[in-house]
Amino acid sequence: MRTNIVIDDQLLDEAFSVSTARTKKDLIHEALRTLVRLKKRKDLTELAGLINFHDTYDHKSLRKTRV
Repeated sequence: MRTNIVIDDQLLDEAFSVSTARTKKDLIHEALRTLVRLKKRKDLTELAGLINFHDTYDHKSLRKTRV
């Protein structure tokens, strides 16, 4: 789909500096994929109380340093 938009030049330059994209099209596609991935990621606080550990699981034993 073709779309004409006005993009902040400074923001565009900064985006190019942190990306490997070579064209504006590639950069926009990368940005959209990243946005979708981040928005789909579950907030870990939403999982509070939903994870049931096995009765024999001892989380405190994992805190001990290994020798």
